[in-house]
Amino acid sequence: MTDGPEWFAPKKYGYGAGLPISWQGWLVTSAFLALVFGVVFLLPPNPLLILSVITPAAVIMTLITAKTTKGGWRWRWGDQDKDLSPPTDPAAD
Repeated sequence: MTDGPEWFAPKKYGYGAGLPISWQGWLVTSAFLALVFGVVFLLPPNPLLILSVITPAAVIMTLITAKTTKGGWRWRWGDQDKDLSPPTDPAAD
């Protein structure tokens, strides 16, 4: 489990984050999408200019998502992922 905020759910299969699970996650995702669509539709059609704005935004979004995903980023196998967790001691309950 991460020590920081948890804004995004982990993916069930694979590596990375799923959908936002808090208002902060939705806000960051909405701001990123608004920036991307704004750049694409409002800036002149210059691919270098568009990439020079979207690339740093995508890197920042990836870093924020990686830092705020519940449980961190790691490979997950869906339901099999539960079998890979360390066994619990029933006597400790």
